[in-house]
Amino acid sequence: MKFNQSDRRTFIKQATAAATASGAIPYFASSGNSFANQAKNDRPQIGCIGVGSMGTGDAHGHNGFGDILAVCDVDSRHADRAKNDERIGKGKADSYADYRRVLDRDDIDVVSVVTPDHWHVKIAIEALQAGKHVFCQKPLTLTLEENQLIRNACKAHPDKVFFIGTQQRSDKDRFLRAVNMVQKGLLGDITKITCGIGGGDQGGPFSTAEPPSELDWDMWLGQAPKVDYIPQRCHYQFRWWYEYSGGKFTDWGAHHIDIALWAIEHDQEGTGPVEIDGTDAKHPVPYEDGMPTVDHSYNTAHDYAVKCKFDSGTEMIVTSRGDNGILFEGTKGRIFVSRGRITGQPIEENWDEDKFGQEDLVRLYRGKPFEGHKQNFYRCIREGGLPVSDVYSHVQSMNVCHLSAVAARLGRAIKWDPKTEQIVGDEQAASFFAREARKGFEIPRV
Repeated sequence: MKFNQSDRRTFIKQATAAATASGAIPYFASSGNSFANQAKNDRPQIGCIGVGSMGTGDAHGHNGFGDILAVCDVDSRHADRAKNDERIGKGKADSYADYRRVLDRDDIDVVSVVTPDHWHVKIAIEALQAGKHVFCQKPLTLTLEENQLIRNACKAHPDKVFFIGTQQRSDKDRFLRAVNMVQKGLLGDITKITCGIGGGDQGGPFSTAEPPSELDWDMWLGQAPKVDYIPQRCHYQFRWWYEYSGGKFTDWGAHHIDIALWAIEHDQEGTGPVEIDGTDAKHPVPYEDGMPTVDHSYNTAHDYAVKCKFDSGTEMIVTSRGDNGILFEGTKGRIFVSRGRITGQPIEENWDEDKFGQEDLVRLYRGKPFEGHKQNFYRCIREGGLPVSDVYSHVQSMNVCHLSAVAARLGRAIKWDPKTEQIVGDEQAASFFAREARKGFEIPRV
């Protein structure tokens, strides 16, 4: 089947809407190259917003499923490199500094958002409003309020697929096996989970400088407070400043906390911990009332063991100490899983033999066949249905990530009501629920 431009867009829209409306979740056998070799007019057309190091890698992946028509970055070096990359723009894509020019284009079906964290939600909501399917890198949000804003936006645009770059949800032999083992009750009742996410960098004091000519520093800052340019605030190092990210709480927490909550089925709205204790946490700069007292050094927590307590009695430790990975401890057994290995007596003795097969993978993939991460995204665009890395489960993980950071910043335990999604009994802690955006960079309310 071959479509012209109008027919192609109508097909994608109608197919997605029909599947969403009917609740149909069809099963199709697939290969690793699903949809990669379609006729040109059948392939989604893509705009890549943010093409630094991670954005470049994601763009290479998107290129296998569609045609990249536009690249965008506030650093012209990144945009130029992506435009001329043979696996991205191929010298033909249009290049922009302002993401709104990408969203304005009616010929773009999908946008990939791989900017610093503090830009994610604003761009993603505006992309949904512009009628685009959205792939957004983790961590999706900067604040607890942003979790609610992006979830509301996705509910308002149910015909659009919104996908998060939490690729551990597509690791069959390690993370999916661990999730299945926990959910099948093979470890017994889970009493304790340890999420080892590493510690943040320490650095500074740093000196201010003139922004390089190729960088639009004001646009890079976006909703964040206006400050003088410090090279170590920008690009990869942005994650060590609470102004733009949450340090390792959100960087690796978005991965490991996500898997932990998925396994114990606390990844749905209304679930989550009821107390988060940040007493055991250190920051590389002095803090007062939860705020850093200097502005020239990295300020995210670097040494911590935050305790999250659930009504069920399960305790989850989010820590910088020990191995990077997740330790599940149950009344029958324990396993450790990371990107490099899955270990423990239940694994060595194959407790899940005959209990982890294709049917289980389809269940975890919400009725879709197991396949690569981006394959699932583009399959859902074609067929409808909820992707394996969906916004609704991800904001539950981000709630815990942000609450861990707030508790660590204040150095005390805080109470959380997962039903109302509010910090309770602590006015100061509750003030961290949202952050006022700089004028001109407000996030749309949907």
